Amino acid sequence: MIFSILHTESSTGWGGQENRTLQECIGLKKRGARVIILCQPESRLNKRALAEGIEVRTCRMKKSYDILAISHILKLIKSENIDIISTHSGRDSLLAGIAGRLSRKKPVIVRTRHLALPITSRFTYNLLANKVVTVSEYVKQYLIGSGIAPEKVAAIPTGIDTDKFNPERVNDSLRQELGLQKDIPLIGTIAILRKKKGHHIILDAIPSVLKEIPDAVFVFAGDGPQRDNILNKIKASGLSEKVFMLGLRKDIPEILKSIDVFALPTLQEALGTSFIEAMAMGKPVIGADVGGVGEVIKNGINGYLVKPDNPHALAEAIIKMLKDKETARLMGMEGRKIVEKDYTVEKMCERMYALYLSLIKENTQCPQ
Repeated sequence: MIFSILHTESSTGWGGQENRTLQECIGLKKRGARVIILCQPESRLNKRALAEGIEVRTCRMKKSYDILAISHILKLIKSENIDIISTHSGRDSLLAGIAGRLSRKKPVIVRTRHLALPITSRFTYNLLANKVVTVSEYVKQYLIGSGIAPEKVAAIPTGIDTDKFNPERVNDSLRQELGLQKDIPLIGTIAILRKKKGHHIILDAIPSVLKEIPDAVFVFAGDGPQRDNILNKIKASGLSEKVFMLGLRKDIPEILKSIDVFALPTLQEALGTSFIEAMAMGKPVIGADVGGVGEVIKNGINGYLVKPDNPHALAEAIIKMLKDKETARLMGMEGRKIVEKDYTVEKMCERMYALYLSLIKENTQCPQ
C-alpha cells in the first residue's frame, strides 16, 4: 500500500532528532511511501533532506499559534493528499496537529517524542495526536506516568546505519593524526558539549585513571556551549597533554574505530544514539545508568553502567576495561550483535512503516 506522509519539524538545528527523521524518510521512501518534509527555510534539515532527494516544503513557524503556518499546512494536506502527519518538535506538533484536526482529509497524526525531558504541552499528546511514538521504553513509561493513555504510546528505538558504522570499512587513523603511538590507550567521547553530557565528570575521573594507566589519552569530539568551560577545566587540571578536543567532526566512524573504549557519563538521555554508534563499531561502552541508557548497555555484557555523576565509579570502569583487553574485545563484539539485532535503520523503518499502515487501516475502518 502506498501512502503519503508529511513529516514536520520546526527546529532549525541538527541533532539526533533531525537525523532520525531524515533516516526514517529515506527508509519510508525506499519502501514506496511518498514522503514530504515540512521545515523552516533556514533549517539544516532542509538542506540535508534535499541532498538525499527527499521532497521538502518550507514554511515559517514563528510561534506555537502561528495562524499563517496552520493555514499553510492545511493547504498542504489537501493539495498533497496527506494520509499521515508525523510531528517532532513542540511547535510543529501544535501547528500541524491543529491543521490535521481541522482538515477534512482527517489524516492520522503521530507525535514522536525524542527527548527525556518533562513534557510541557500534554495537549499535543492527549488531544491532537492519534498515536505517540517514543525513541525508548524509558520515554514511553515516562509519558504514561505523565497521564498519556498507555495504548496510545509505542516505543520504536532509533536505528543507525550499520553500513556507515562498520569497522570493516573504515581506517583507524586518529592516533597518527594526533601523533600518538599505536599502543597508547585511547578513551573516546562523542557528544555535543553540553553540561548534561557529563564531560566535566570525565575530567574529574581522569586523574584516577592516570594513576593506574599513566599513558592513557582521552579525546572529546563535538562542539557546543560548554566548549570554553571544558577547555578551561582541562588547563586548570593540568590535563592539556592528556585530553584532545577534536571539535565537530564528520569522520565519526573513523574516530570510533581508533579508540579502545567509548565513555559518556551523560546525566540525561532518552536512548543514547552515540552508544549505539560505538557499539556498531565494535567498541565496549561505559555510560551512566540514566534514562534509556540501560536499554542499550547491558551491564557486564557489552559495557558497564555506572552510577550517575560519579567520577570514581567512572574511573574504575575505565581502568577495568583498559586492563582486561580480552573482556573489552568480547564486549565490543556483543555490542555489534545487539545493534544488528535491534538498532539498525532498517529495523526502525520497518517498524515505523508497519505502524503507519496499521494506523491508516484503523482510520479507514473507524474514521475520526
